[in-house]
Amino acid sequence: MKYFDKILIANRGEIAIRVMRACRELGIDTVAIYSEPDNNALHVKYADEAFCVGEAHPSKSYLNKERICDVARKTGAEAIHPGYGFLAENAEFAKRVEEVGLTFIGPSWKTIEALGSKIGSKRMMRKAGVPVLPGTPEGVTSVDEAKKVAAEIGYPVIVKASAGGGGIGMHIAENEGELEEAIDAGMRIAQSAFGDPTIFVEKYLTKPRHIEIQVLADAKGHTVHLYDRECSIQRRHQKLLEEAPCPIMTPALREQMTASAIAAAKAANYKNAGTVEFLYANGNYYFMEVNTRLQVEHTVTEFVTGIDMVKQQIAIAAGEDLAMDQEDIGIRGHAIECRINAEDPLNNFTADPGKIVRYRSPGGPGIRVDSGIHMGYTIPAHYDSMISKLCALGSDREEAIQRMRRAIYEYVILGVKTTLPLHYAIMHNAHFIAGDTHTHFLQEEHIATSLRRYLHEEEARMQTLAASLRQGKHVAAITAAVDVYIRKNSK
Repeated sequence: MKYFDKILIANRGEIAIRVMRACRELGIDTVAIYSEPDNNALHVKYADEAFCVGEAHPSKSYLNKERICDVARKTGAEAIHPGYGFLAENAEFAKRVEEVGLTFIGPSWKTIEALGSKIGSKRMMRKAGVPVLPGTPEGVTSVDEAKKVAAEIGYPVIVKASAGGGGIGMHIAENEGELEEAIDAGMRIAQSAFGDPTIFVEKYLTKPRHIEIQVLADAKGHTVHLYDRECSIQRRHQKLLEEAPCPIMTPALREQMTASAIAAAKAANYKNAGTVEFLYANGNYYFMEVNTRLQVEHTVTEFVTGIDMVKQQIAIAAGEDLAMDQEDIGIRGHAIECRINAEDPLNNFTADPGKIVRYRSPGGPGIRVDSGIHMGYTIPAHYDSMISKLCALGSDREEAIQRMRRAIYEYVILGVKTTLPLHYAIMHNAHFIAGDTHTHFLQEEHIATSLRRYLHEEEARMQTLAASLRQGKHVAAITAAVDVYIRKNSK
């Protein structure tokens, strides 16, 4: 079924291409937008039409609401898909799209607004019976109030921006002195980043797991879940690796968490695709937030359920009822996603934008690559450092890990430093293989040891291959040596 004739994708990179692929399969024309430094980007080449919306800075291009809506109207687009990031969870933008007579592919602006406040969403969840971490039920108005709550729930505590996201404005406090500093810094950062200084304090779990439930809901309130994802491996509160299903999930825990996710969606009158995120520790789980958009890691859910999330989003936005019931949805196998960022994992994940001088994607059974780059493309310094998503599907978790190892070995990106070596080390880490992960996994010494061991093995392998070349051995050694050199020396 052709739900729309033309859709504008208000985003860039791999997620723009992901949406365009679904549109192409559905026979829907696509409109890309781009900033001046993105004029050679892959999503610009892939779309049926493409229009420059401004300068490099996001506020003058990808966040320019009026300009984006104007392009949509002029091109005859009937709907706008926001992807993730940028304007995806911006209630003002979603409202504006509706006001100009277009369809916003996502939840209503009222839902986005209600769930955009962490304080308001937690209040909503408490009423719905969804477990919430102990903390201040409303925004903090004084240091004394925060100290009183912290004393009641016990240190450590975490200070968060109510309107925040992506770990921005988060501060951990181990005692009263640190709490005062955290509140002061949190308010300043929240005001600067989100235009809202409101913060709140809640119990800090030292080594929790980050588990989320994917939901789909239509306009009639019919809501289903697409099971669970594990997203605990993070840096700076941002995910680096996700998998589905969660490796520690039991039937009883899944029943409880999915029921809570459905209750959360219904409490918010949710429509379209959304993700309910939880923290899990010591046998208990707690609501964290609802992501009112398509998640980066939707790929692993698509792999294990066989459901195209973007097509479902488009159908729901067009007014279609969900064509599935909960009993129609099952899990097949295990999937892992590695976010490949243009960052140096040996230098505190410092971004490393630059020109891609050689690029070779992996392939073979069970491998999926969602990429927004190509040979000769220059990764801009103005945007998020993620350049592609590497996914592996196996009949079970062990096979998924084995396939991911092989895919990372095949993946070649020359010109910038990437997180590929770190992911390879994770795939060989005993704790990860055992499913023993948490949100501070990368801060522990064992992963650093795994990374150093991997780099040492690569160095030894490169020397062996170089010796083979000097001895005039088979031509295959040349390709292998070049690939090892590329992974080892990506600058």
